[in-house]
Amino acid sequence: MIITEGIVLKERLAGEHDKFVDILTKDKGIIEICVKGARKINGKSGSSAQLFAYSRFCIDLRRNMYFLNSAEPIHIFYGLRNSLTALSLASYFSDILRYCIQENSDGESIMRLMLNTLHFLEKGLRSEKQLKAIFELRLMSETGFMPDIVACRECGEFEPQELYFNIPDGSFRCKECSSGEYENFFAVKLPVLSAVRHIVLTDFDRLFNFRVSDDTLEILSEISESYIQAHTERSFRTLDFYKSLKGNKYE
Repeated sequence: MIITEGIVLKERLAGEHDKFVDILTKDKGIIEICVKGARKINGKSGSSAQLFAYSRFCIDLRRNMYFLNSAEPIHIFYGLRNSLTALSLASYFSDILRYCIQENSDGESIMRLMLNTLHFLEKGLRSEKQLKAIFELRLMSETGFMPDIVACRECGEFEPQELYFNIPDGSFRCKECSSGEYENFFAVKLPVLSAVRHIVLTDFDRLFNFRVSDDTLEILSEISESYIQAHTERSFRTLDFYKSLKGNKYE
């Protein structure tokens, strides 16, 4: 029997009584578990295997498949269901993880990012726009696509007041070093660069502890979304649905 902690990212019904769930775990990445008799399960095991439940799972491995033996809830994130936009944004986060994280990979830092983001989202402690930017940029950094934001790639200037951020390679160039080729570049000012640096470089204890102006957050959100789409080379229908709920404006 395998005992692991994880958070449910996706549910799929199977037949009349069963379902499959994808869970992000600390030690096995994302794995698929068969929950037999899911529609008949009541009490702790039933709630522990529902969407966005963070639980301790006891799992049996049979014929190269995982089957749920029992589960104990740690936190269910019920509060996400009070807001359709929060629920849809959490679904978008889950889709990104299911695409980026493989089975048998180290998921500890990724799960911490997901759990912390859902906590702030559930409690309404940060704006959805800020949480979305944090999640997108930090996830890319944790999975090997950290942007190169130490200094201007050409001259090495550390804090240019105006700069151009390159989406494909994640680098920036100060205004003086820009070549006039602006395709795939975002024109930004220093506060945006400082926010990106904070997100990708700071430790988890301080990750969510920053404030920026509305204008800075708007550009930061555009950069983070463009960056993750460029490096995953795909779009996400859950993001499209979320943006339709917000009328393309998320707060």
